[in-house]
Amino acid sequence: MTVEQNVLQQHSQKHQQTLLNQLREVTGTTDVQLLQEALQASNGDLAEAVAFLTEKNAKVPQQDEADYYQTAQITNDRYISVGSQADTNVIDLTGEDKDDLQRAIALSLEESNRAFRETGITDEEQAISRVLEASIAENKASLKRTHTEVWSDSPNPYDRKRQDNCPVGLKNVGNTCWFSAVIQSLFNLLEFQRLVLHYSPPARMQDLPRNQKEHRNLPFMQELRRLFSLLVGSKRKYVDPSRAVEILKDAFKSSESQQQDVSEFTHKLLDWLEDAFQIKAEEDREGEKPKNPMVELFYGRFLAVGVLEGKKFENTEMFGQYPLQVNGFKDLHECLEAAMIEGEIESLHSAENSAKSGQEHWFTELPPVLTFELSRFEFNQALGRPEKIHNKLEFPSMLYMDRYMDRNRDITRIKREEIRRLKEHLTVLQQRLERYLSYGSGPKRFPLADVLQYAMEFASSKPVCTSPVEDIDTTAPPGGMTAQLPPPASAGDQPDASVSPEGSSSGLQAQQQQRVSIHKPFTQSRVPPDLPMHPAPRNITDEELRVLEGCLHRWRSEVENDTRDLQASISRIHRTIDLMYSDKSMMQVPYRLHAVLVHEGQANAGHYWAYIYDPHHRQWMKYNDISVTKSSWEELVRDSFGGYRNASAYCLMYIDDKKPFLIEEEFDKETGQMLSGLDKLPPDLKEYVEGDNKLFEREMEEWDALQARKLQQEKLALAAAAASVAAQPMSTEPCPPDNTAPQHDPEYMEQQSPTGDSKHLQEDTQRAISKAAAELDEKSPEALLNTAMKVEYTRLLRFAQEDTPPERDYRLQHVIVYFIHNQAHKKILERTLLMQFADRNLGFDERCKSIMKVARAKLELIKPDEVNMEEYEMWHQDYRNFRETTVFLLIGLELFLKKSYVEALMYLIYAYQYNKELLMKGPYRGHDEDLIAHYRRECLLKLNEHAAALFETGEETDVNAGLSIMNELVVACIPLLLVDEMEEKDMVAVEDMRNRWCSYLGQEMEPNLQEKLTDFLPKLLDCSTEIKSFHEPPKLPAYSTLELCERYGRVMTSLTLSRTPADGR
Repeated sequence: MTVEQNVLQQHSQKHQQTLLNQLREVTGTTDVQLLQEALQASNGDLAEAVAFLTEKNAKVPQQDEADYYQTAQITNDRYISVGSQADTNVIDLTGEDKDDLQRAIALSLEESNRAFRETGITDEEQAISRVLEASIAENKASLKRTHTEVWSDSPNPYDRKRQDNCPVGLKNVGNTCWFSAVIQSLFNLLEFQRLVLHYSPPARMQDLPRNQKEHRNLPFMQELRRLFSLLVGSKRKYVDPSRAVEILKDAFKSSESQQQDVSEFTHKLLDWLEDAFQIKAEEDREGEKPKNPMVELFYGRFLAVGVLEGKKFENTEMFGQYPLQVNGFKDLHECLEAAMIEGEIESLHSAENSAKSGQEHWFTELPPVLTFELSRFEFNQALGRPEKIHNKLEFPSMLYMDRYMDRNRDITRIKREEIRRLKEHLTVLQQRLERYLSYGSGPKRFPLADVLQYAMEFASSKPVCTSPVEDIDTTAPPGGMTAQLPPPASAGDQPDASVSPEGSSSGLQAQQQQRVSIHKPFTQSRVPPDLPMHPAPRNITDEELRVLEGCLHRWRSEVENDTRDLQASISRIHRTIDLMYSDKSMMQVPYRLHAVLVHEGQANAGHYWAYIYDPHHRQWMKYNDISVTKSSWEELVRDSFGGYRNASAYCLMYIDDKKPFLIEEEFDKETGQMLSGLDKLPPDLKEYVEGDNKLFEREMEEWDALQARKLQQEKLALAAAAASVAAQPMSTEPCPPDNTAPQHDPEYMEQQSPTGDSKHLQEDTQRAISKAAAELDEKSPEALLNTAMKVEYTRLLRFAQEDTPPERDYRLQHVIVYFIHNQAHKKILERTLLMQFADRNLGFDERCKSIMKVARAKLELIKPDEVNMEEYEMWHQDYRNFRETTVFLLIGLELFLKKSYVEALMYLIYAYQYNKELLMKGPYRGHDEDLIAHYRRECLLKLNEHAAALFETGEETDVNAGLSIMNELVVACIPLLLVDEMEEKDMVAVEDMRNRWCSYLGQEMEPNLQEKLTDFLPKLLDCSTEIKSFHEPPKLPAYSTLELCERYGRVMTSLTLSRTPADGR
């Protein structure tokens, strides 16, 4: 067969597979044989095929499984649906609207066929095109969004610099987390990485493209090489894959957009890569059968052994990603066992031919990279939309495939038969145990041993001779009245104690009124003290009790023994089943888990990331877009098994543990040293990466130059201000407010008028001077200054050493307290105190003026080498930042307490960020981080609840307002909570917010609400920790020190009275 004939045959087979996929999607049928039968009966006409399935389902609701199976034709299609578990695999179209639905389906199929005839592009390819276009459009449209929606890189390139040899991340360029998860999993297969990096395009590239496939695949292969080379040797923390995505997008033309199916993308990606390698292989081995490395790496073969209407057949087929059903199974082996057996297979093992049909699959050749596709989505025909299966499914880190190999067919069948027999026995034992543990014939059942114990307790209770209803008046009126019928009259009773039916009722009424007037709610309903606490037999003799107790004791002991025996037998059978394949002969085909691709969300919206094992560091790594972090098997289990959150694995990638070349590093042939970094790259890619690294280094150099210029400008401004102050003559007259005060004099130290901040500082200073004057005999200005500074420092030191509640933070009252807390240098403290006493607005009496002049003279005498002015300015800048952070926190908490959550959020966000920067320098540089984190978290939760309540109204205005709150505030802030994955409370809060919105997916709602929800959920579920840029920080009002301390004290007192523990949700 010529190459052209082979290509035409493959195209025809792929077209047939496309028709099968379309028919499966339209009808919901998952059985491949039935779909093929429908296509054959309709000669490839999809509309007739749908009608065929519809009529067949209407005539025979429960069709015999024997009709579903037929001998499969040998095919080269590599993606074969196997292991169908569905019995109800044809949708019901027999309702009243059947004709309308068929017409709609026929119209849809006609449009699909017309598009294929006109463009030659399948629906599968168009689906990939749509999501790629959506991704690129999302990336480009981000430039037009508001600041709160823009995904932007940090302006500081050092924030984007790769740390040591940490793996490189991939930037999410708009709903492309699926691309990142798949590419990173493949890149970390070192053999695949080498294949891509060392791929050389065909020599006849200048004559290409000869067809659309080569026009698409070869440029993509070139771009993938560049992307892989950046992942190897880039100095960036993460790289941008937009160019690779652009090429995929340009391969198809479509105006629609939808969420990408990752499994479908992986199928097509491997298909494109295979085609690219096939072109090269055909060129390298002309005249020989070319070997495609992609086929050898990812594709295997299985043998389908079956019986159709009593006739046996065998057929070998290829497979790539092996699909497995999840629903109804607890672990991966159960999924595989079910996928390997279809239908009734007893006839395969018996000598007699049976009319039953079925088939088994046996692997004849496993690929080095074995990929399982977990089907976690199913179509809900009642709701008309797909739904995700969140059931828990366990899988091992080491998987032994021996039991599924064709060479072990006979042994496996024997073991399967033994397991089947054990499970039947297990079922009988479990049923018997259930009768012991749930005894009785009514709706309520109890353990039999407990029933016998209760009977023994009843029998041994103290016998009573009275009826349980004696002395209780069942006709007593409500409301606490305790009128009772009189007891039988005796000879000694008073005449009026007995009332005859014929007598007057006035006496009885008076008696009732008298009794009702005395209300004893806590004693009137009390059980009489002579009644037993539990029911007891009326009469029982000692002999009867002795016999009954003996029987009950013996029966209870027998029941307990039987229960223990049953439980032990069940445990033994479970252990036997678990160890059935544990002998060495069935542990010769080990596959180690290499990567787990995880999806979080629902069927039509979600986020993807990957866990990949690093064998050289024996460490699981989490690849989440730009974030690459160390992980653990425990975290993988939590996120991948399912059943815990909305996250679960959808793809498992195992590698042959006996083929270490898959993950082995490359070594230099001459030196024998392991190649790393740029040394792993061929010359053209090495040059490409070096060029990109130079661009990044230039970006860092430009940043350094910019920061140096800013610093130099600040120094020049400070020097100019200091020179202008030094040039002014010293005056003995009172100085008016001076607008040219030195810039290095902090604003909280400036005392330009006797009001505001200066007033309390002036009073403190004058108080220190007065106290110094009282202590000293020598009244010289210099002596007074020295003593006053000691007095003031002692006072502030006492404040710093006090253990005060949060509402009385002395750091806000004076900068020296802040400096003492954070162990500032002694020279910094001295200069700061001198600045306090050198203020020209200190006072107008001669003593203060003289002290002020001495202090200013001392400042001028301080040499540059005595006090590091840069360090001095740094300390005062930190204190300015501390006060600014305090104001952000103060206003945010005030607004939070007023329930103005929208306004409060930005203040709390900036308070947390600025406070975190302060705390990085020391534990006393900022405020309580847990407190700010709590109210930031609570504010987001309140906004989330408010937005959800608006969405639930269904009103257009309210819905838009709620989604606006989510998009502009909540979604924009979620990365701030996710950036530190150790903050469990923040992670729980994010999960609560996501679950709140995901809960709507299963509810009935208007189509426009469903559309809005579908558009919104991918943004909410995006787990990327890339920080979005916000609006500029809110402008802060100017507070005097006194006002700031008072307001801060009030709000902290309010929190102390009302605050709940900061434990999230």
